[in-house]
Amino acid sequence: MATTPLQQQLAFLREIDQLKSVVRQSPLLDRSRRENSAEHSWHLALYALVLAEHAAQAVDVSRVLSMLLLHDIVEIDVGDMPIHGGTSATLQAQQEAVAAERLFGLLPQPQGARLLALWQEFEQAQSADAKFAKALDRLQPLLVNVFTGGGTWTENGVSMEQVIARYGPVIRDGAPSLWAACEPWVAQHFQGQPVSG
Repeated sequence: MATTPLQQQLAFLREIDQLKSVVRQSPLLDRSRRENSAEHSWHLALYALVLAEHAAQAVDVSRVLSMLLLHDIVEIDVGDMPIHGGTSATLQAQQEAVAAERLFGLLPQPQGARLLALWQEFEQAQSADAKFAKALDRLQPLLVNVFTGGGTWTENGVSMEQVIARYGPVIRDGAPSLWAACEPWVAQHFQGQPVSG
């Protein structure tokens, strides 16, 4: 059992290595395989670096990066829960909260409490930083699906209405210009038109 702060930190870092093994539904853009949750988090961090100017409000990019690197750590315990998975949002939130307590609890205090609070801020999506981070978390799989000919939407019979309800409000709230760019692509996809960007 880890006893020193350094041992606790290293134990946490070993534990989160498991995120590399959580396979998501979203394929890579080249369709060679499905991405894992660690790759997803890394990709979102790059989205934040590149797209920060499109946030609805001024954001602290370092906080957004931190949220995005932490946001899916809970999937180590609960797995990926996609739009078409049929899981109750309430049940998902409860399971993820338990996972967050366990995982961030591996760290020494107050570091674990600070990272847990950042994860909770992302989940609540009330601050400008969290709204932008949430928008990017919706944007990335939307783009993957649009630019892979429908990806998991097609595989699972997801409708345009479901896509707009799931992605639209969150992206619009955190980055309206990004939703304005995506909305026509979503429409083109569901109208059977080729999408180019």
